[in-house]
Amino acid sequence: MTKLLLTALTLCATAPAFADEVRAPARKAPPMKRLYVRAGVAHVAPLADSREMELADVDGAASLAVRNGPIAGSGASVSSATIPAAIIGYKLTPRWSLETVLGVPFTVKFRATGTLANESIAPMALGIPTGVPALGAELGEAKAVPPVVTATYQLTGGGRLRPYAGAGVSMLFAYDAAVTNPLLVEVSRPEFTVKPAPGLALQAGAEARLAKHIYARLDVKFIALMLAEAQARHVQVRTPELPLFDTVEVGTARMSVWVNPLIVQLGIGTDF
Repeated sequence: MTKLLLTALTLCATAPAFADEVRAPARKAPPMKRLYVRAGVAHVAPLADSREMELADVDGAASLAVRNGPIAGSGASVSSATIPAAIIGYKLTPRWSLETVLGVPFTVKFRATGTLANESIAPMALGIPTGVPALGAELGEAKAVPPVVTATYQLTGGGRLRPYAGAGVSMLFAYDAAVTNPLLVEVSRPEFTVKPAPGLALQAGAEARLAKHIYARLDVKFIALMLAEAQARHVQVRTPELPLFDTVEVGTARMSVWVNPLIVQLGIGTDF
């Protein structure tokens, strides 16, 4: 009887606390912030390699000095740029995200290398010097926009420092292309175009939490297999030493450059 009485008293004492636990709602985890922005600057450094420049549509008087096909020892490169840029991402899960990079359009400068810069493209015609000098380094320029879309995976579950890796696709769009070489625009301005160039993006980086909802990021992307193909049509040059021809239309000049840019980006931002 004594044991039954003690058990009853214990149940009576614990019943209110048990009831409070039942009535109290379970504490829910805060909802995941899915949208995030990291704004800052990006440095775009092409790791360029090119094929030899090719001439096409050579006809008439120009065929006396040059021929269709590649110019031996010639090449081209593209310049680097530093621009304001922002990473905008959307979290699919706590670790998986989709990201894109938004940046202001920047100017890409095409430069001649090798014999294209240092030697005349048409030094002689029928054994007679033409007087056409070497082009020099400057070729042309274009405004460029290289959007990148990647899927990223956070390598650690949390903490103040969060490394990640990712992969995706990119596309180089160019517009307002123009030949700027003084020799090539002396007679007339050739038509200059640059085709869109797709590429595959590899990504790595890390974020550091500076405050409760403020993060700093270092992001590195390498865009592989990005081939920029450009051509200048109706190229005309002056031939000061040929007695019968003041100017000659060379035809079409084509260049193919593996751009393969390395993009290093610093940014700071928050989650929404």
